[in-house]
Amino acid sequence: MSVSVLGSGAFGTALAISLAGNGPVTLWSRSAEQAKAMQNSRINKSRLPDVILPDAITVTSDIEVAAAKDVLLVSVPMQQLRHALREHAAVLAGKTLVACCKGIELSSGLGPISVIREAIPDARPALLTGPSFADDIARGLPTALTLACADADLLETLQSELTTANLRLYRTTDVIGAELGGALKNVMAIGCGAAIGAGLGDSARAALMTRGFAEMQRFALMRGAQPETLMGLSGLGDLVLTCSSELSRNYRFGLCLGRNEPFDTTTTVEGVATARAMADIAKAERLDMPISATVADLSQGAYSVAQAIETLLNRPLKEE
Repeated sequence: MSVSVLGSGAFGTALAISLAGNGPVTLWSRSAEQAKAMQNSRINKSRLPDVILPDAITVTSDIEVAAAKDVLLVSVPMQQLRHALREHAAVLAGKTLVACCKGIELSSGLGPISVIREAIPDARPALLTGPSFADDIARGLPTALTLACADADLLETLQSELTTANLRLYRTTDVIGAELGGALKNVMAIGCGAAIGAGLGDSARAALMTRGFAEMQRFALMRGAQPETLMGLSGLGDLVLTCSSELSRNYRFGLCLGRNEPFDTTTTVEGVATARAMADIAKAERLDMPISATVADLSQGAYSVAQAIETLLNRPLKEE
């Protein structure tokens, strides 16, 4: 089974590096200039400058060449996914598309698999998600992820073909749970980063993680997810990683909020849009999601960190 990775950011490049251990991989970049530079220099200078691209990787900016492969891993930011799919709908029609992004689309409230289904109706969609950093995968460090697909037969085939020497994949047909676990943990990571940045301490972070996980479960079950999925890699596992490491962009963004420092605006922070989408859906469904709503307001500048803390601490007392 031949494989392409669409998207030459850090995560897409890292996946291509890991998959190259199984055989030839095509890595597609939107930029012809970047594709040529990576193909010649064998490094992704802007994203993973310390990792050499294996010879098994061919970098191209020709979407038709990349889309000719059997399986296409789509590694673009969540809020850009629909546009990227529609832009290349003609060559992606009928393909097996594995989304490698996490989040909820702000305009529709949908996750990656649902967006694929709407944008490319005859595609065969799947999702790769879970606790992972691009640098770890690229350097060959052991990583376990969740692979989700509603088609059980296709899921087993993908699991076999996409597992590598350092990338172990666990499969699930609960695509809703996998989508939401990977999306909602980013919201909690922003909150935890803000707490640490403001000097509130590890006890406050532990409280936010725990109560945030309760919100994740509440939201996901309302949307039809299976509870055990949220307890796995795509939920609890990803939450633990992103709420405790500065390698997480969402956590770093929260740190800057807590410290009242500027943040690199060129860095994608999926949790900002996801928090807004999550808060809007929760409000419409009359679902109690105080941490998510507070993170949404904090991320948009509607709250200061001090106001966010006061809002959460002054909530009515309740049972756990």
